[in-house]
Amino acid sequence: MPSAVPGCGAADGAVGGALRGGRAAGRVAVVAERRVAASALGRGRAGGAGIPGLDTIGVATIGRMASLRAAALVHAVRGLLAQDALRALLALLWLAASMVQAAPLSPALQARLDAAVAHYEAGRLAEAQRAFAALARRHVPAAQYNLGVMHLRGEIAGANPAEAERWLQRAARGGFVTAMFMLGRALEGGELGRRDLAAAHDWYEAAAERGSVDAMVALGTAYYLGRGRAQDAAAAAHWYREAAKGGDVGAQYLIASMYEQGVGVARDLRLARHWYEAAARQGDEAAPGKVREIEARAAAEEGAAAASAPR
Repeated sequence: MPSAVPGCGAADGAVGGALRGGRAAGRVAVVAERRVAASALGRGRAGGAGIPGLDTIGVATIGRMASLRAAALVHAVRGLLAQDALRALLALLWLAASMVQAAPLSPALQARLDAAVAHYEAGRLAEAQRAFAALARRHVPAAQYNLGVMHLRGEIAGANPAEAERWLQRAARGGFVTAMFMLGRALEGGELGRRDLAAAHDWYEAAAERGSVDAMVALGTAYYLGRGRAQDAAAAAHWYREAAKGGDVGAQYLIASMYEQGVGVARDLRLARHWYEAAARQGDEAAPGKVREIEARAAAEEGAAAASAPR
């Protein structure tokens, strides 16, 4: 990837530079400038009173959304309370570090960023830190982000959450969508020394509005469950639908369920079938059965309507 460290979001963007990881140590990948990288973050269970009518979709469906995502990433998300799982999450998130809306780097800066990532990949963390710090001082958002995540992962001498947040916020203010998403994730999970759901979802909203599919899912879940946002089925449907358009299979299944039951949207079996079919094409095991169920129900309703029509 171009040059960013563990933990990337989604959006059209410019610079590359993310450390990606297989396992806790992480691995670097180089991505071309202006590449759009898809990062999928499944949403696990969460508390909160259910929106009326959502009981049959509800928390259980949100939980199954996670099972539809890449298994390693899901396990990392669900294991946020364990250090190993947190490290795995951060490493996997780096996989999409090119998803930003910052300005493209000059070839010289991009080369330096890639070299810093190479240091990280080779385990030369001190060299990587120095290189990222130098670029961060030159206002390179990907380097600011990488430096923040190295603090978050405890890979820097004197690492602390306050420094992690400072650098992540600088990257976010520089247009790095991945940093916006990561701030939301870290504030939601308490990795910055405190748990602040309202602030977390402000960052999710900023990232979602800039094209992060993962943030759309997170924001939809917030509205869906009333966790970090006031409970609002219509707003949940909006963000799940946007995430579904972005290819998130869990969101596709959930918005289909909402159309099927008329929760947050007008009941529409045609659209329910459309999104169940989209989820089925991506390998959702339950979706094909739902497609058949919707087709049978639609046929029965048409038959009943025809039988009751005046002759």
